[in-house]
Amino acid sequence: MKAHINEIFSSIQGEGKLIGRRQVFVRFSGCNLDCNYCDTPQSQNPEFGPVYSEEELFNSVDKLITPDFHSISITGGEPLLHADFIKSFLEKYDFNCLLETNGSLPANLGKIASLINYASVDIKLPEHQSTSNWDKLFKNELKSLNLLIDEEINTYCKIVIMPSTKVGIIESIASKIHDEISDVSNLSMVIQPSAPLDKWVNESKKLFEISQTAGEYLDVLTIPQVHKILRIR
Repeated sequence: MKAHINEIFSSIQGEGKLIGRRQVFVRFSGCNLDCNYCDTPQSQNPEFGPVYSEEELFNSVDKLITPDFHSISITGGEPLLHADFIKSFLEKYDFNCLLETNGSLPANLGKIASLINYASVDIKLPEHQSTSNWDKLFKNELKSLNLLIDEEINTYCKIVIMPSTKVGIIESIASKIHDEISDVSNLSMVIQPSAPLDKWVNESKKLFEISQTAGEYLDVLTIPQVHKILRIR
């Protein structure tokens, strides 16, 4: 079994609850969404990058492991488009790993959920223009979150916000997650201000409003993309 992989590299995780951890990033090619804030648009091409077998991927990852290595980040694009490959790889090679997914493919997620250690589910907003059927997308994201929590995977959801993001939409999403997730005590929401951060200079009030509103329903953290501040990949 083989898969197109955009890039493989070692860096410091700059997003979410594993921020600061040294990881080997495996960026799979292809995505089923088209978000307007995407910072790796080349990943949307399913044939971008070389083709790897499971053994070739292991050898590439193994060469990049350093003494401070924490885990692999399985990312994209949308890595769950390659769920069968990932399942086979993780069954053969026992790596601690984080899955970064848009949550739109719960059936594919079910194939590998028991093999991962951490999961970041990117909750899309209607303004991200990633799909014409946002309600269906959000329902699938909720299914993915429930699946991960039922498997007792260390999971958080992430929402990329822009200065134009309305506080009301965040409240609506947070309240629905609270009502429909089986155990919200084991789920955090990461609010991620979109880059560049210069555009937030006069919008700090909104950051506090969004955090406070989401905090009525979920454990909430506001974390920018630290790797961009450090100017690393």
